[in-house]
Amino acid sequence: MAEAAEGARSELPACRLRRVMEYVQENLQRDLRLAELSALVHMSPYHFARLFKQSTGVPPHRFLVRRRIDAARALLAARTTPIVEIAQLVGFRTASHFTTTFRRVTGMTPSAYRSAASVGSPSVAATGAAGELVLRSS
Repeated sequence: MAEAAEGARSELPACRLRRVMEYVQENLQRDLRLAELSALVHMSPYHFARLFKQSTGVPPHRFLVRRRIDAARALLAARTTPIVEIAQLVGFRTASHFTTTFRRVTGMTPSAYRSAASVGSPSVAATGAAGELVLRSS
């Protein structure tokens, strides 16, 4: 019985996790810091990061990068916004950092992804699942 109570305390409460996830989604274009996210749910940065990872399976930074890449995929598929602008819209300071991160996550460059998305390539559908790859923290 004590083990179950211990396990219940090892995750971020659902309402706090939801609050952080919504905040991240609404502020993708901003430079988000661990201290800011932890303050949102009234926790120390270390404790928040530990519970967030236990709750989601990934550290907060990786979660943020995944959300940025997901948003970029949607914008790239729409084919209306220049890649440099997409990089800024999803929170990357430079197009080169965006391209490097996008390639690391999806296995292809943003322009290749856009081209594949325009022809409905099955590789883009497979790439969607690849977004769940483990990302390197920068």
